[in-house]
Amino acid sequence: MSLHHAARAAGRTAAAGAAALTAVLALAASAAAHARVDADTPRPLAENVTLTFVSEAESGSAGFTRIRVVLPEGIPPGEVTLDAAPEGWRLTPGDDGYTVSGPALATGVDAVHRVRVRQLPDAAQLVFKTVETYDDGAVARWIELPGGAAEPEQPAPVLPLTDTASAATAPDPRPAGNAAPAEQRGPSTGLLTGLVVAVPLVLGGGAWWLARRRES
Repeated sequence: MSLHHAARAAGRTAAAGAAALTAVLALAASAAAHARVDADTPRPLAENVTLTFVSEAESGSAGFTRIRVVLPEGIPPGEVTLDAAPEGWRLTPGDDGYTVSGPALATGVDAVHRVRVRQLPDAAQLVFKTVETYDDGAVARWIELPGGAAEPEQPAPVLPLTDTASAATAPDPRPAGNAAPAEQRGPSTGLLTGLVVAVPLVLGGGAWWLARRRES
């Protein structure tokens, strides 16, 4: 192969490699984007809880205009109020959830909003299916449920709930008859003290009686 042909082959290989790398990076960026939810009081039956939803931007040419959230069982849409959202966005209740929408955000800007819930249900975790809409009509559906054999490609936001109060109010695991170590030492210490005082008195009294008998 001539030097000219070798250079052309090397150029084609480099171009193909660059194209492949660009595709991989684009796919990785798309896969990294997701929706998530957090709570200030992630506890079953907690009241007046603030939920924060973050929808990460994954479009390189459009911005968010609408976020729809499907509420889990036990949270009626009428008991959800908007706490904070992008400027100009409003909350609209639906049959199974709510929608926050407004003027399109800038390209690459995450959509963050907060809602206040009157009370969380008694559950181990809550799943909030989320549908995101961009101003160019593109839709991202984060609605796949966790727990399958494989990791979902577009998982719905999940909020784990932990009953932290139960640990603080848990009863003493020791049996009722088991006293604390200090309490167990109390009676034996008193008995020992009594013996220490009584023995010299008994011995002293016996010696006095024996001495008087010898004098008689």
